[in-house]
Amino acid sequence: MEEQFILRVPPSVAERIERLLNDSASSSEDKSLDLSFSDDGRTGTFSVGNDRFSASLLDLPTVVESYKTYDDNVLIKTADIGQMIMVSEEGDIVPEAVEYRHGLTPPMRDARRRRFRREPDLNPEVVRRVEKDLQNIMAGGTAENFGVEMAEPEEYGDENSRSATTKKVVSAPSAKPDVPEASTAGGEPEGSDSDESDDSM
Repeated sequence: MEEQFILRVPPSVAERIERLLNDSASSSEDKSLDLSFSDDGRTGTFSVGNDRFSASLLDLPTVVESYKTYDDNVLIKTADIGQMIMVSEEGDIVPEAVEYRHGLTPPMRDARRRRFRREPDLNPEVVRRVEKDLQNIMAGGTAENFGVEMAEPEEYGDENSRSATTKKVVSAPSAKPDVPEASTAGGEPEGSDSDESDDSM
């Protein structure tokens, strides 16, 4: 695999680079093309001829695959591109962030906000404390600032057995005889002569 990056330049600079690459008899002022970075490795200077432009190395929001072909039929993957060098003219705003928020195509505009979830808000002090505890544990020590809660397994076993027996008792259906119950709307069994006996008295 090759190592590749994307060079994004203003239109006027792009014309000069295209002339420099294509024309054999280019003008003397455009014969040199140079890119140099400062100590931080993120900012630098891009020069075409005698003109100098500010350059920034930015991380793309997604990985871009690069292909080449020899016969316009078979594509061969050559690299995964994850960074871009952005050249700015003198009046342009130089991006200060390391991560570029847009992709290379219009659908990927503002891709970091629209297509990816937000990073969780973590307290740096908590992260430092957890890292220190992990390093202590890996070195054979113990973690600091932790609480221990002891639980007796017998208590849980008794409660589980009690709840299980209770559930069995509650869920057990009562036995019903096979004889159907005869009932009327009045609530008394059929064949009751209580009303007639009252009248006869």
